[in-house]
Amino acid sequence: MGEHEPDPGLPPTLRRLWGRAQRPRRGPKPALSVDAIVRAAAAIADAEGLAAVSMARVGDALGYSAMALYRHVESKDELLALLADHIAADLAMPAHAGDWRSGLHAWTLTQIEAVLARPWFLDLPLATVQPGPNRVRWLDEAFGVLRGIDLPAAEKLAIIGLLAQHVLAEGRVQVEAGRAAAAGARRARGLPADAPVGGLTPDELAAANPLNDFEAVLRHLAEPADYPHLTEALAGGGGGFAAADPDTDVDFGLTIVLDGVEAYLGRRGAR
Repeated sequence: MGEHEPDPGLPPTLRRLWGRAQRPRRGPKPALSVDAIVRAAAAIADAEGLAAVSMARVGDALGYSAMALYRHVESKDELLALLADHIAADLAMPAHAGDWRSGLHAWTLTQIEAVLARPWFLDLPLATVQPGPNRVRWLDEAFGVLRGIDLPAAEKLAIIGLLAQHVLAEGRVQVEAGRAAAAGARRARGLPADAPVGGLTPDELAAANPLNDFEAVLRHLAEPADYPHLTEALAGGGGGFAAADPDTDVDFGLTIVLDGVEAYLGRRGAR
């Protein structure tokens, strides 16, 4: 494809995401850049969470005033949109068996792992997650996996969208459960709320798993006659409701989703 002409109807944020914002034709290259601003914001979010990211804080980290940042980034919302696309730059498709199922499994699991590595992604408002070049590249990877499947583009996009929703749901469950377990383990040991998670043992975190409260309620507070099906399931053995291995739990859920995709492809007669 040749060079794209600027579309005056596109929002400025999208043009900036794609590096198509108008630049001054003359004069020295500015010392501050959009890339430097986004990297500084990501470093702050990695260290302290998304709530710590502000234009003033990023400016301080770079040695500039917040007003200087506004010459390159229109608003805080635009900075968050740039951050959302910046995260996708680190996504790399791992090796897989080459069929559509193993490809989509690898594609989805890679994103879940990325969310767990940077849980502040879940705090980004949905409106800030826009189709920047890195996110579109990752979407292109999924279409490459489905290239040999005989389905319309809209249905392929719907399948990919379903997996993207699974990423957000699974990521949120894992992150929130981890945060709740850490908070409970700190309380049990009498530690302050900001004590590092690294100082807690796996056994302490497992004991503080929120699902344990659910089981305790069923075992000690709920009348079995009122909740017969849950009581029967819990009495059936297998270690209760809490997953013994979070990684296995993630893979179990993804396997079921892909089973559904496979069944759908079979009904559609897609080869």
